[in-house]
Amino acid sequence: MLKDKLLPFVERYNELTTLLSSPNIADDIKKMTALSKEQASLEKIKDTTNEYLQTLNNIEENRALLDDEELGELAKEELKESEARKEAIEEEIKVLLLPTDPNDDRNIFLEIRAGTGGDEAAIFVADLFKSYLRYAENRGWKVEVVSSSEGVLNGYKEVIVLIKGQGAFSRLKYEGGVHRVQRVPLTESQGRVHTSAVTVAVMPEVDDVEIEIAANDLKIDVMRSSGNGGQSVNTTDSAVRITHLPTGLVVVNQDGKSQHKNKDAAMKVLKAKLYDLELQERNAKESEARKMQVGSGDRSARIRTYNYPQNRITDHRVGLTLYRLDAIMEGGLYDEVIEPIIAHSQAELMKEANL
Repeated sequence: MLKDKLLPFVERYNELTTLLSSPNIADDIKKMTALSKEQASLEKIKDTTNEYLQTLNNIEENRALLDDEELGELAKEELKESEARKEAIEEEIKVLLLPTDPNDDRNIFLEIRAGTGGDEAAIFVADLFKSYLRYAENRGWKVEVVSSSEGVLNGYKEVIVLIKGQGAFSRLKYEGGVHRVQRVPLTESQGRVHTSAVTVAVMPEVDDVEIEIAANDLKIDVMRSSGNGGQSVNTTDSAVRITHLPTGLVVVNQDGKSQHKNKDAAMKVLKAKLYDLELQERNAKESEARKMQVGSGDRSARIRTYNYPQNRITDHRVGLTLYRLDAIMEGGLYDEVIEPIIAHSQAELMKEANL
């Protein structure tokens, strides 16, 4: 029974309450923090379980009163409401019982890079970045530009941002992949539609202690920052390039005027990339369906097409097509694109868990 699956969560929550009320717990801050975090993660399922048990109790009480001359009609109405609520709660519980992604509550590094299409791809990097920025603002998240490489007409060859906020990774982890755009470029004089592409990578921010890097695994170069066409924009050697020798990963940061700050920012991005590399290697050993569920599928896969002449956006993973591209790129309706991907992943997880 579903009730039997839920009771261990309530029991563990109550056990944690007892542990956290222990007079000696304050002496071990690390343990107290871990227990508090675990309890917080169980609070939603505990509250939902209590409501579910109360609803089951209401159903039993009302069924016992159906034949009562005075209370029968009232019991019939309340029974109908309780049974409808029971079904709704069971759907909520199915989602709560799904395996959780330990990275869901992390902040993220979002990397958008121009692919095929030259200048037009760089322009679309800027358009996509603005769309994500509006979406983040709507959800109350903070966005910090970590590094950028500018292209023509206010475009970007590459931009990396840190997005801080509750659930940032859980909402955006499925955005990784190739985003294809079809439109008449600003640089096109004859009105022909071109197809270009940009790649998006979504990487969880990691704590320094989670990824250890040996000093002799790094090659660190400093140089003067440069703008478009290699033009020097800084008279000091503040730009930093870090190469991780074992993997060949290279991170460059030149946005700040301080070499120390640029190095610190580059190291944070490098650690996120190394952590993301670990995730990809781990997920590569699992099934294709599982890759989709954790949001770390093939980075070379085309996931979405933005067709401007038809005002159409299509997500190829779930067959979603919407004819409101202009509104979606403004950021206000982006949940219309993200929610179906999350729902699809949850449905696949439910199949695996036999819920």
